[in-house]
Amino acid sequence: MIKPDGWIREMAGKGMIKPFADEGVREGVISFGVSSYGYDMRLADVYRKLSPDDRHLIDPKTFQLDRLEEIRASEIRIPPNEFVIGRSLEYFRIPRDILTLCFGKSTYARCGIVINVTPFEPEWEGYATLSISNTGPAPVRLYSGEGIAQIVFLASDSPCERSYADKKGRYQAQQDITLPADR
Repeated sequence: MIKPDGWIREMAGKGMIKPFADEGVREGVISFGVSSYGYDMRLADVYRKLSPDDRHLIDPKTFQLDRLEEIRASEIRIPPNEFVIGRSLEYFRIPRDILTLCFGKSTYARCGIVINVTPFEPEWEGYATLSISNTGPAPVRLYSGEGIAQIVFLASDSPCERSYADKKGRYQAQQDITLPADR
């Protein structure tokens, strides 16, 4: 069952999403906050980007953190066919009977931006690390503090037998952008 906006507000009051934004639509801002059956998370102001001259093979098993420069900015420009790693502004604590799926916002999709985030498993918590790719032919600007992706909450009839916390998953309670080699 997909969880509706009332449930999301109730769970946010119990610490599931911090900071929590109730209202979704704002003038002149890419929407964020509660939607009918989900939550539009915001993009934080910290990014990691490959150095412009770095065209070496990327290997998730031996990822070298020093190949990425950290950028703090209120907005960032992504050139065509490049990507940045970002993170959510919100910290999530997912209940044991919930799984989430994440979808990029249509505003950015229409500009050629693809957002890749894995599901938030039951009892996962942390800031979400986002891979943001520009698949289009022109540079695209991203805005920190504004909506970047929608989280949909899927409920089970009963709690899972083994949660992400039980498995001691490597991305549990991540506080920053977390790359494959960070843990």
